[in-house]
Amino acid sequence: MTTTTAATTNTSTASTAQDTGALGKARLASSFDTFLTLLTSQLKNQDPLSPLDSNQFTQQLVQMTGVEQQIFSNDLLKQLVSNSGSTVSQAVSVIGKDVEASTATSGLAGGKASWNYKLDRTASDVKLEILDAAGKIVHAEAASDNAAGSHALNWNGKDLTGRQLADGGAYTLRVTAVDAANATVASAISIKGRVTAVEQSNGAILLSVGGAKIPFSSITTVTEAATTPTGT
Repeated sequence: MTTTTAATTNTSTASTAQDTGALGKARLASSFDTFLTLLTSQLKNQDPLSPLDSNQFTQQLVQMTGVEQQIFSNDLLKQLVSNSGSTVSQAVSVIGKDVEASTATSGLAGGKASWNYKLDRTASDVKLEILDAAGKIVHAEAASDNAAGSHALNWNGKDLTGRQLADGGAYTLRVTAVDAANATVASAISIKGRVTAVEQSNGAILLSVGGAKIPFSSITTVTEAATTPTGT
């Protein structure tokens, strides 16, 4: 009963706020129309020898327009706050869960990073390149399997010189695939990992997955993290 009452109260409050906003805009529209009607009548019937002060009705017109803009700005702000709160709540709910995201950026953790990529059709040549945050190629190799379908790339974190790179960096996979006629073969890249944190930056919701920060909007699959049974 308590939950039902609370939900009903929240719904009633939201409905009342919407009704109040709609009523305010309706009254403003009516007042604005009335103001324009009166202003037009005054201009038509003014004394040519003693015309109306244009500064007065211009100032009134500006004030009416300002109120109208404020009402619409408040409505937009309410919508943004509502959407942001909802999105953050959804993002927080995936902390500790395993996700798959349609992004080419992965983090280097434990000296390793991995990607999945899918070829739309069979290719004759597939080049895999890993770039650091500055866009520099740190690893490159030719794929061993060029058939259409899903493939995986597991990187040991070593650069072109064989030096082991430090954990924590974000790296991007670039797939270049062509067929026998040297026509481009389309590919789609994704990563899998466990969400460890959520943050909001410049209006975007970012998830920490394997040391990389990826957009929440890129998530395509969420699954419960696997647990290891304890022995007795």
